[in-house]
Amino acid sequence: MPPASPSSGDQVQSVTRALDLLQALNRQKIASIKQLHDTTGLPKPTIVRLLKTLIAKGYVANDPRQGGYSVTSLVRALSCGFHGDPLVVEAGRAWAIDLTRRFKWPAAIAVLDENAMTVRFSTIPESPISPFHGTVGLRLSLVSRSLGRAYLAFCPQAERNILLQMLSASKDREDAAARRPAALLRALQAIRSQGFAERDPGVEPKSSSTLGVPVMDGDRVVATLGLTYFTSAMKRAQAVDLYVPHLRSAADNISRSISRLGS
Repeated sequence: MPPASPSSGDQVQSVTRALDLLQALNRQKIASIKQLHDTTGLPKPTIVRLLKTLIAKGYVANDPRQGGYSVTSLVRALSCGFHGDPLVVEAGRAWAIDLTRRFKWPAAIAVLDENAMTVRFSTIPESPISPFHGTVGLRLSLVSRSLGRAYLAFCPQAERNILLQMLSASKDREDAAARRPAALLRALQAIRSQGFAERDPGVEPKSSSTLGVPVMDGDRVVATLGLTYFTSAMKRAQAVDLYVPHLRSAADNISRSISRLGS
């Protein structure tokens, strides 16, 4: 049995806020205080104080020329104690890199982590035009993010029911739609019908969008695969027509690679 999660009363609020802020910074190359406020919901004075602390410790830099803040290379030290990738990353790495080499946009592979998806592999280092600074280790909502929606829409119904029950109790703002199950179920049905998922256009960063597809093992979703592009670079219909067939093909190839590696 996994250890119980600490209750909110046991959590140190300043640490929780600092981690929320680091996650938000990690999603974008440069972020302004307003963008960080919109993303995290933290008061602006709190954000300013936390940024000063993170800058003093070397994890964040202020770049006035670009009008915002960004994480530094020191954040890599925060993950140096983590070892090992799931089988799906070993199976999917080459296919994700191939997508980025062909289309230049960054691809990502995410796996289920309790009631969210966690990015376990990203081709941001291979992409010359990534909207993000880094996403490995980032937790993504099952309700609002493309890689999460792709999982929730295509997983077996019994699993989906359990996840929806968990999400209905979530305090994450991006999971709020789970408290309106009828509308969410209609949205998930639409995703299944079209065969891919997209990020909720109301969440940050609004300058980009992600197309996501499931990686299947029989009727089970073992991961999701996504490709992120700037919405200013092309219209949605063009992106869907161009990228979704290649995403589906890559996901099928990853499924076959998983079968070979697991046999």
